Amino acid sequence: MSGMLIGGIIGGVVFLIAIIWFFSTYNRLVRLKENANKSWADIDVLLKQRYDMMPNLINTVKGYASHEKDLFMEFAKARQSASNALSQGDVSGVAAAEGLLGGMMPKIYALSEAYPELKA
Repeated sequence: MSGMLIGGIIGGVVFLIAIIWFFSTYNRLVRLKENANKSWADIDVLLKQRYDMMPNLINTVKGYASHEKDLFMEFAKARQSASNALSQGDVSGVAAAEGLLGGMMPKIYALSEAYPELKA
C-alpha cells in the first residue's frame, strides 16, 4: 500500500471519530438541557402546590388565633409575591419570596403548637 492510501485511511478514521464524538456530545448536551428544563418545571409545580395549600393553613389557624392578624397579613403578602414571581418566571423573585416564607413558617408552626386543639 502506498503512503498516500494509508494517510487517507487514517485521516478518514480520525474524521469519523471526530464526527461521532461531536454528535454524541451534542446529544448529551441536549439531553442534559431537557433534564434541567424538566427539573425546573417540577420545581414550579411543587411551588404552585405549596402556594395553593397556604390559604388552607392560614384559614385553619386564623379561626383559633384571631389576634395574630399581622402575621397572617404578612404571610398573605409573601405568598402573593411568591405566586406572582412564579407566574412571571422570575427566579430571583421566587427565591426572595421563598426566603420570606421560609422565615415565616416557624412562626406558623409555633402558632399551631400554641393551639394544640388544631387538628386539620
